[in-house]
Amino acid sequence: MRYGRLVIVLLAAVLMAGCEMETARTFGDDLEFLKQHTDVLVLADAEGKAQVAVVPAWQGRVMTSTAGGAGGAGFGWINRELIASGRIEAHVNAYGGEERFWMGPEGGQFSIFFAEGAEFNLDNWRTPAVIDTEPFELVSQTNTMATFRRLTRLTNYSGAIFDVQINRSVKLLPADSHAWALGADIPETIKAVAFQTDNSITNKGAKAWTKKTGLLSIWILGMFNSSDDTTVVVPFEPGPDSELGPKVNDEYFGKVPADRLIVADDVLFFNCDGQYRSKIGLSPKRAKPILGSYDAAGRVLTIVQYTKPEGATDYVNSMWELQDKPFAGDVVNSYNDGPPEPGAKPLGPFYELETSSPAAELKPGETLSHMHRTFHLQGPEKDLDSIARATLGVSLDEIKSAMPKTR
Repeated sequence: MRYGRLVIVLLAAVLMAGCEMETARTFGDDLEFLKQHTDVLVLADAEGKAQVAVVPAWQGRVMTSTAGGAGGAGFGWINRELIASGRIEAHVNAYGGEERFWMGPEGGQFSIFFAEGAEFNLDNWRTPAVIDTEPFELVSQTNTMATFRRLTRLTNYSGAIFDVQINRSVKLLPADSHAWALGADIPETIKAVAFQTDNSITNKGAKAWTKKTGLLSIWILGMFNSSDDTTVVVPFEPGPDSELGPKVNDEYFGKVPADRLIVADDVLFFNCDGQYRSKIGLSPKRAKPILGSYDAAGRVLTIVQYTKPEGATDYVNSMWELQDKPFAGDVVNSYNDGPPEPGAKPLGPFYELETSSPAAELKPGETLSHMHRTFHLQGPEKDLDSIARATLGVSLDEIKSAMPKTR
């Protein structure tokens, strides 16, 4: 009897472990799924540990990456339900992906998401197909780099026409460049993957793009898997509001509750558990060319760097309204997914780290460029701590204590 009971207990444990293995998706699982629905380019280092999955059909989008090969965790959020359905949504096709090319502005009199004269509401909001469902042309590919291009025409809310050449490259960064790029020592205990995208838009029309009729911008968004223990960290320029303006814009979807956003003198902590729909942004006078997040559950430190031209002050405003200041937009943003209304389910859950270029005031033939670089570092907290201090200016203990669990 005892033997029989032991067999039953062991069998149950094996079955439970098997179920856990099936639900704990890896980068290899994500890659296999994506290949069932679209062509995927895989950039990889010589050892096959650091890998990046890129989809040309979705604008050269980085869908996910890993620091541990096929069996390692995938860091990008993937909307499996939408992809598997094969349907095309009317407003936006949120395929997911941890780094995608978009353009702004989203709202206002110079919006490229609303038709001329339309009210600024969800029913009228449409993502331009060129940054939603249409492919970018693959120009070249190596083991560690892929380049893309696309020629398109966009019309904004005010009726201005933009003929645009888009160029984009995705590059896996070699391990020996990580320490230099981060300005921090990387202990051997740390697994890491890093990639950089270089993005540009060129005025291919016959007329200059001017503030009078509206300007475009490059907008890069990363969608990452969230956990109950994920906190976004954004260092910013300290100083009085009278000189630099508000430290943070936290009213995109209604003011962020105080237990989800902690704002200190030169850094903020934003709860990104994927369970409360909210968004923050920083202006050019406040933003620094770095932001990041820490997932304490998975011991993953994510760092994002981007180009922020010195002295640039004009960034497109994406608020859904006719604007008094259409070029007073944010440089960096972070979005936390959550139910759009009480009782509804969140889309993800996921969270986003976003960066934008300045507004592109370009003459015919001129080009504006924007670099966006993503690092994922995974390992013991004592070793990640030194990297967090060197890059974000705070310790892991400060991050974890600033934003306790809200669930």
